[in-house]
Amino acid sequence: MEMESRDGGSVFAHILKVPEVPLYAMQVAYGKDPSPLKLNLGFGVYRTEDGKPFLLNVVRRVERLLVNDMSNFKEYLPITGIAEFNRWSARLILGADSPAIKENRVTTVQCLSGSGSLRIGAEFLAKHYPQHHTVYMSQPTYGNHPNLFSAAGLAIKTYRYYDPGTCGLDFQGMLEDLQSAPSGAIVLLQACAHNPTGVDPTIPQWEQIRQLMRSKGLLPFFDSAYQGFVSGNLDEDAKSIRLFVSDGGECLIAQSYSKIMGLYGERVGALSIVCKTAEVASHVESQLKLVIRPMYSNPPIHGAAIAAAILKDRDLYNEWSIEVKAMNDRLISMRQRLFNALCDKGTPGDWSHITKHVGMFTFSGLNPEQVAFMTKEYHIYMPSDGRINMAGLGPKTVPHLVDAIHAAVTTLCLN
Repeated sequence: MEMESRDGGSVFAHILKVPEVPLYAMQVAYGKDPSPLKLNLGFGVYRTEDGKPFLLNVVRRVERLLVNDMSNFKEYLPITGIAEFNRWSARLILGADSPAIKENRVTTVQCLSGSGSLRIGAEFLAKHYPQHHTVYMSQPTYGNHPNLFSAAGLAIKTYRYYDPGTCGLDFQGMLEDLQSAPSGAIVLLQACAHNPTGVDPTIPQWEQIRQLMRSKGLLPFFDSAYQGFVSGNLDEDAKSIRLFVSDGGECLIAQSYSKIMGLYGERVGALSIVCKTAEVASHVESQLKLVIRPMYSNPPIHGAAIAAAILKDRDLYNEWSIEVKAMNDRLISMRQRLFNALCDKGTPGDWSHITKHVGMFTFSGLNPEQVAFMTKEYHIYMPSDGRINMAGLGPKTVPHLVDAIHAAVTTLCLN
């Protein structure tokens, strides 16, 4: 009787409450912290130097144009989304001169940002790729990657990637693990600016990876969320993917516009599947529609319309490219500033990896105990693995972070 009164006799009474997703729990804790010194280095969003949300000027301008265009409508989109957006997204990642595009061997569908694109790709592979239902992903990888693929019923395995000893790439370990993977296995690769480590293969290393994967018959699935955030050049940062496409082989590519256009809450993304022939690509697209239809039927208009307007207009595209370069330059500047400040402070340890890492994140080398100490004593919020979002830093907050790291390292030894 007491149990019934507590749960009201609910048919869901057997459901257990699970802990919050750590990253989101950290966001809640940060929001409740009244300290004026609090610093959020956790969530992967690009911020201004003052830690405020950042909106690209070109996005703001295009949004005004769209709002004032009375010919725009709010009716349902096709299942695959805005055709122009899909076409220009493929060009952005594969290049305007891509033979795969010219030969109509690419099918692209608009999805719900990067996670949605990966999820649709995973569901498609689970239904239509009988060769192997195992996905190999880097150790470590983006925290949501295993969820997205396991939800589709695919098994998860890992390949070596990050070497804590060097704070760099365990390239030999990566090759050995891919060599040991069974033929036909799916391999998830991050195109550039690896999350969470900030460590990327070089182009010659990417070529070795390509050769090994093609010889083994492994299927590449690229996650591209940070195009332009490594070199500051959109074409340069797509080279890893273009290597794989140029050999005529097949691959999947998930794109996100959250970071590179600041369209986080608009959920703008695309999934491209590069096929052997135009006929196969057509068949693939027809099946992608059947995957999307029961999941969300069709995607939203607004964010993709902004992205399409920027991608197809030369002046707007150039303006966007300049803003991407400026964002990348700031990330590099913050890396150098943090490294210099740690050296000036005399903080024990070698911190050179901070300037060697690329993109939005760096693996600091701090252990969970030290991160917890920094949160408690200095109100600095970051994941327990020590990942720092460099875009969350500014000139005014670097000294506070350095004080915290120095105290953590001298009080609690590094692993």
